[in-house]
Amino acid sequence: MGEWLVHIVSAIDHGVRWLKTILLFIWTLLICRIITLAGYIMNGALVLLRGLEAAGVQTIFTLSGNQIMPVFDASLETDLRLIHTRHEAAAVYMAEAHAQMTGGIGVAMVTAGAGLGNAIAPLLTARASQTPVLLLSGDSPVGLDGRGAFQEMDQAGLTASATKLSRRVMSANTMAADLQEAIAVATSGQPGPVHLSLPQDVLTELTANPQPNAPLRPLPALDLAPVLEALSKAEKPLILLGPSLRSVAIPAHLPAVVMQSPRGANDPALGAFSKAWAEADLVVSLGKPIDFCLRLGAADVWPQAQWITVHGDQAETERAQRNLGDRAIQTLTGCAHASWQAISAADLTQHSTWAQQVAALCAKRPAAGPEALTSAQLCNAVAGLIEPEGSQIFVMDGGEFGQWAQAMVRPGRRIVNGVSGAIGGGIPYAMAAKAAQPQAEVIALMGDGTAGFHLMEFETAVREDLPFIAVIGNDGRWNAEHEIQLRDYGADRTHSCGLSAARYDLVVEAMGGFGAHVTQLGDLRGALEAARASRKPACINVMIDGQAAPTIG
Repeated sequence: MGEWLVHIVSAIDHGVRWLKTILLFIWTLLICRIITLAGYIMNGALVLLRGLEAAGVQTIFTLSGNQIMPVFDASLETDLRLIHTRHEAAAVYMAEAHAQMTGGIGVAMVTAGAGLGNAIAPLLTARASQTPVLLLSGDSPVGLDGRGAFQEMDQAGLTASATKLSRRVMSANTMAADLQEAIAVATSGQPGPVHLSLPQDVLTELTANPQPNAPLRPLPALDLAPVLEALSKAEKPLILLGPSLRSVAIPAHLPAVVMQSPRGANDPALGAFSKAWAEADLVVSLGKPIDFCLRLGAADVWPQAQWITVHGDQAETERAQRNLGDRAIQTLTGCAHASWQAISAADLTQHSTWAQQVAALCAKRPAAGPEALTSAQLCNAVAGLIEPEGSQIFVMDGGEFGQWAQAMVRPGRRIVNGVSGAIGGGIPYAMAAKAAQPQAEVIALMGDGTAGFHLMEFETAVREDLPFIAVIGNDGRWNAEHEIQLRDYGADRTHSCGLSAARYDLVVEAMGGFGAHVTQLGDLRGALEAARASRKPACINVMIDGQAAPTIG
């Protein structure tokens, strides 16, 4: 009987010791949690999010995945809004549009592997549109480098050529410093996208004292006195503004134009602006690369012009020197925005008459043509919806149809698919515009090819309560390529560019939005009014006779 008592007492004692161990472990976790919440110890994910909040970020556009789930969890301790998309590319497009609408940096977050792969193409668009975008991607653990971890690859190497900075964060202790530098690079000089790759073990690693590094030195201030003197002496100067200056106010006395299209001289939003090229005796390019959009600045296109260029990237300064040669008076590396502020504040009113002539050329538009449901008439009808106070935001995306939209619709605020020539971002752009400006009406014009890239994001728009109106010009083909075939190869060799008369409106209805199908021009206004009244994400699918992009002489 005594032996049994000894065993029982021993078992109880052993159980008590285990219970104490478990309670101590739970208590330790609880204390660590309290310390973490108090801000004394944070994991890498929370360091990241606190840094974003400190930088003024309020929204992250994201698509979940294994390696970034620590960030999702840490976001519960912040006031950040996560808008969850259906495709990683859509998240980056949304970040680009959000940055353009807010004037801050746009943030997208994706997982590793194919998640990052899906996000790369929009980086090219953001780089060309000179938009500050921070792409955050998950990554395999640093502790498993070289051992074949899940989705192990050189994440930063994948994005290096498409970004201003691409870096893998190696420690929770350096997280704040790496984030601060990435944001500074994205927003300084000539703005553009950056990428931080976030290993999973770095996101879960605890740190007691994350130290940010010193901010980047700004670009040196330029001596603009020679630029202003050259402008004052010129008879017919032109000031070309790059995409990052899309929102600046242009005084009526300055012959200045923002260039945002890969079509350059043929950009229908600029009317007959190219007619001024041959007359210009001085061109001042601020943040606009001397590239294909400007015909490389060739002497036969700009026969009388001397050039001054200001660009935030040294590589673009060197490109300008190569293309312009001895026709360049100055090629400067510096802040295009600060240079514009100095120029716009200078007394250059002697150019008022010439500026009016340039503005008149830019204002030229094609005729809408006969009363039929064409690209021109559809865009002309939508142009009638522009409100004079400029509270609306118009998104214009696509190939030939997108060019008609830019030619016929001239709103106060717009988002275009930009210099990269990429299409497909229209629906994400519209959602991001609504997220940034909830009180604004957002109308997106796009072709049927464009709409197909991210049509499923209407589900995101419904779920996140981001109503906008998409007007799809449905000509049943990839019309830009069809027009190339017609022009270069002949009507008997057009093939493989057709699309169907798909009912995109019914797809949107099935996802909880509003849909309308329009086959007669007279029915369009009623469909637009019904879409407005629905207060839902709306798709108006308009069957049109597609046209080649307008050329304005």
